[in-house]
Amino acid sequence: MLATAALAAVTFYGDVLPILQRRCQSCHRPGEIAPMSLLTYQQARPWARAMRQAVLAKKMPPWFAAAASQPFSNDAHLSPEEIDVIDRWTSTGAAPGDAAKARPVTWPNGWNIGVPDVVVRMPQPVHVPAKEELDYQFIILPLNLNEDRWAQSVEIRPGARGVVHHVVAYIREPGSEWLRDAPKGKPFVQPGVTRSDILAVYAPGQPPMKCLPGMAKKVSAGSDLVLQMHYTPSGRVVDDRTSVGIVWAKAPPENRVLTLQLATTSFHIPPGDANYRVSVSGTLPNNALLLSMFPHMHLRGKAFEYALVEAGGHIDTLLRVAPYNFSWQLDYRLAVPRLLKKGARLMCTAWYDNSPNNPRNPDPAEEVGYGEQSRDEMMVGFFDVAVPVDVDKTSFFVR
Repeated sequence: MLATAALAAVTFYGDVLPILQRRCQSCHRPGEIAPMSLLTYQQARPWARAMRQAVLAKKMPPWFAAAASQPFSNDAHLSPEEIDVIDRWTSTGAAPGDAAKARPVTWPNGWNIGVPDVVVRMPQPVHVPAKEELDYQFIILPLNLNEDRWAQSVEIRPGARGVVHHVVAYIREPGSEWLRDAPKGKPFVQPGVTRSDILAVYAPGQPPMKCLPGMAKKVSAGSDLVLQMHYTPSGRVVDDRTSVGIVWAKAPPENRVLTLQLATTSFHIPPGDANYRVSVSGTLPNNALLLSMFPHMHLRGKAFEYALVEAGGHIDTLLRVAPYNFSWQLDYRLAVPRLLKKGARLMCTAWYDNSPNNPRNPDPAEEVGYGEQSRDEMMVGFFDVAVPVDVDKTSFFVR
């Protein structure tokens, strides 16, 4: 009888709602990426069984760090105790409980970074076809800055989330030759790569860019934003007008944040290979504080690892993502920044499943190489570092 009473005591307002507020509602609310809202009992009750299945299978909340040498500030995975609460709540009838026990959380309506100091939006929409592939679209958005500014927070908000696979917002500084003759405000196709610094990235599950206190990203006077848009057709014609909101730092920072990457385009994944490995490494030209890691692959991506190769050959696994999920590309943010010393070797390794056992695989009979479309593959290990405020990306790489 006592055990039965304990099980029956698990309620939505008393036990489940606090978990949803901590772990789920950042996505499961109006205007965000999740397909349904979980703010109230009335909204959550129809999904009780699906919630139980998702948390028992550890599919939700999405978190794929299988190993790491340090904790992460945005670790979203549920503890065994939290999983048990949701399991017991569903198994005992999903009772509402006493609504008076609820402690409401006030979520922002719209921007998650607060009221932006500046918002730039595509002047005209991009028409995403129902089925045909769309090459990467580039849009130049002038910022019209008369002085250098420091970005404390940046949020990219797609107008049509269902078709926006990712957005990369680059800072094109004045005098740059990149896209010099391209039109401003109109979408166009531009092959090739750039050395311009990244201001922010949007991908499903990716939170807004928020720098730690005393850190920020520099945006020089006269700079433009260049959006790289990757669209994935959804079966119907959709128009997208993406916006970017920026909150400027109130004072000059102590450290500058740079987005760096280890990447390679030299790989060919054999047909049917279920565990193809690609690795790339490089040494740090100068001291830097490691802030976060953001692995990027496509549909055949299986796992991704960041490792620090220390003196004597010892390997410190900074992060191992397994499984890698193309639909939820997370940025893993260290709870405490880690010093990477000059000369340290950072290595990124990716594994791919090009076999018929991969349900996402477009064609297991095809050899796959580098390419921009989702049916192709990529191998990029992005990572953010903090450096002295007077160091830009060019000077950082001077050894």
